[in-house]
Amino acid sequence: MMLEKKNPLKPGLVQQDESISGDLSLNLLKVKGLTGNSPDIKVRLFQGEAAVCHIQMAILYIDGLVDAHVINNDILKSFMSDSEKEVDQVRAVPDTIALIKNRILAAGSLKDVHSINNLMSDLFAGNSVLLANGWNQGISISAAEWKQRGVEEPSSQTVIRGPKEGFTENISTNITLLRRKIKNPNLWIVTRIIGRVTQTDVAILYINGIANDKVVKEILQRLDSINTDSILESGYLEEFIQDKTFTPFPTMINTERPDSVAGALLEGHIAILVDGTPFVLLAPVTFFHFLQASEDYYQRFDIASFLRILRYFAFIVSMLLPSLYIAITTFHQEMLPTTLLISLVAQKEGVPFPAFVEALLMETTFEVLREAGVRMPRAIGPAISIVGALVLGQAAVQAGLVSAAMVIVVSFTAISNFVIPAFNMAVAARLIRFALMLLAATLGLFGIMSGLIAILVHMAGLRSFGIPYLSPVAPFIANNLKDVFIRVPLWAMFTRPRLISHKNIVRQGRNLQPSPSKEKKK
Repeated sequence: MMLEKKNPLKPGLVQQDESISGDLSLNLLKVKGLTGNSPDIKVRLFQGEAAVCHIQMAILYIDGLVDAHVINNDILKSFMSDSEKEVDQVRAVPDTIALIKNRILAAGSLKDVHSINNLMSDLFAGNSVLLANGWNQGISISAAEWKQRGVEEPSSQTVIRGPKEGFTENISTNITLLRRKIKNPNLWIVTRIIGRVTQTDVAILYINGIANDKVVKEILQRLDSINTDSILESGYLEEFIQDKTFTPFPTMINTERPDSVAGALLEGHIAILVDGTPFVLLAPVTFFHFLQASEDYYQRFDIASFLRILRYFAFIVSMLLPSLYIAITTFHQEMLPTTLLISLVAQKEGVPFPAFVEALLMETTFEVLREAGVRMPRAIGPAISIVGALVLGQAAVQAGLVSAAMVIVVSFTAISNFVIPAFNMAVAARLIRFALMLLAATLGLFGIMSGLIAILVHMAGLRSFGIPYLSPVAPFIANNLKDVFIRVPLWAMFTRPRLISHKNIVRQGRNLQPSPSKEKKK
């Protein structure tokens, strides 16, 4: 019987799904044909007295994706034992299959397989499949095991104080890391398989009773609508399901820290895990989430508030400083003190380019150095970046191509950009910087103000799965400002953000402010 696949999420490996035949040799030929006789497809045949019920059987698995101990000890030895004599008395095929599953196979997870597509999917998932002559089905046996990177400290999001464990490329390990932090049955998991060719496992995690059900439903609908060949990283999903494509601002957070994801889940966010990548997506989010760090909640509230204000300042500097320098030195020299103006004019003497060309040249050079430092071998990358920046900057000043003040402006701008915790928001600031530099070179401060107004209007219209991007500032929600520009003490944050979580917004009791105990006088 030929069945055409209709579900784009689980389309199978061939266009038409064939049922498993009762002819074992025919099934093996189909498997070998679909895989092009790949040498890693292993087939272990049982014949004669070694076979259960004296029928020919075979175990299929992919070398490197299975645990050899499970294959040798839990599966093969099960059929080599004396239990076959007991099964030999059973004549009906269904009774044989049931007895093998219930009495012989010593494996943790078993399931029936009725089609070639399901058989191939289970093989590539790391399971082994038992087939036999006369059976129109197979038995999928859980035996997945492959080499993988262990739990290590995140490389892109380091903290001084806080957990040092990070996500890995294995989705099961990542789910386990979150289960360890949130030991509650309300942590619900919904799974999907996306990608016609890659068949990538995707898991959606949320806390039932805290997360917004409408947002969960919306995320699942967007995931179900994806019809593509491959999903290799969470960035693929981000582009498919984000609210708006043509914007420099990200509308989903990616993180490789389990503590960040656990904290977000407890606030009502939804996490999207993709097999094969350590970066987990969080939604819905607002602009202010990108300037928050995990360490904000592990330090004292006053230190965390100071660092958070510093990040906002660094974000503004990384966007505006070069354009402000261009506008003031080109159109608004009267705004500078006379001594500073004379110093800048003296530095620019002999420089053949206007301020905009200077800034564009230095910014482009720094972006090239930054990219070279990332792509070069780890052993020499940092050295090349530092030496290249120093040598090129000094040489450019001595050659009279740029002024020393421009080198200082560009360097401080680059350093400020590194302060932003979220890499995708830091990239957005870099892109906006070039647009504001062009506006500053043409219209001065008026151009910068026009650009900032356009950016604010654009951000006010952005949504992240229905949540306003500038919430809780626009729309203004005073009760949610406790964890935006500053962080109030933890005992004062007794409610969750209202727009993120519509139900169960109370996270802790009131009147938790610590105070010394008063002993009664005798």
